[in-house]
Amino acid sequence: MKKIFLFLIMFCFLFPQTVFAHTLTTQYDWYFKPKGINTRPVVFDNKEFPEKYGTISIGSPDEKIIYLTFDAGYASDNLVKILDILKEQNVTAAFFILPAVIEKKPEVAERLAKDGHIVANHSFSHKNMVQITDKETFLKEITDLEEMYYSYTGYQMSKYFRPPAGRFSEQNLMYCYEEGYTPTFWSFAYADWDNNAQKKIEWAKKKILDNVHNGMVMLLHPNSETNTLILNDVINECRAQGYRFGTLDELKAYYDSKKAD
Repeated sequence: MKKIFLFLIMFCFLFPQTVFAHTLTTQYDWYFKPKGINTRPVVFDNKEFPEKYGTISIGSPDEKIIYLTFDAGYASDNLVKILDILKEQNVTAAFFILPAVIEKKPEVAERLAKDGHIVANHSFSHKNMVQITDKETFLKEITDLEEMYYSYTGYQMSKYFRPPAGRFSEQNLMYCYEEGYTPTFWSFAYADWDNNAQKKIEWAKKKILDNVHNGMVMLLHPNSETNTLILNDVINECRAQGYRFGTLDELKAYYDSKKAD
């Protein structure tokens, strides 16, 4: 009996620290939990504090809209193929980019804006942003990329920010909010980023289409060979199911309208 009592005391002492402890600099990893085929997932259970800082991650449950986003670490030939498909399909997407896209292929970086896509921020150095607690240093990760993009292309980047690997803290979100940046996450992604471990075409297509849902914020990587081979079919099938493709500006307006209500 004493052992059980001691165990309960230790459990109550330790458990809140490891599970419920929260500070401004506590690290979180964004996630979504599927709830069934073509059903809206749970996105980050504790979403009250992210939304307080203008975070966006999933659209209206009542509208058949998909928001297509890409995390682009570099400008591969596959990125160009993705842009060709989007242009042919008349779909506007958002691209969260890193410096290599700008430095190695400035013409591709410029094309992102010329084609009407939202060019958004994935940080300058792809660090764990949670570890950057100084506000000035944190913001420099964002503004350095903006300045580089403008100097190479003459275009301004949009003020959407997606932290590397989806790692964030409340402090990160607060810094973004204070400076007018919108933290942007997702309600669907799959393991498509590794060029040496690409998924089979039919598997990947089914994975995406089984998870299509109202307000879906789809995260893909444009370096993926598989994605270049399936994107056209995915767009066509989504449209056949009655979906249309919206922009992050529309998604942000939806969140702003919820706040106004």
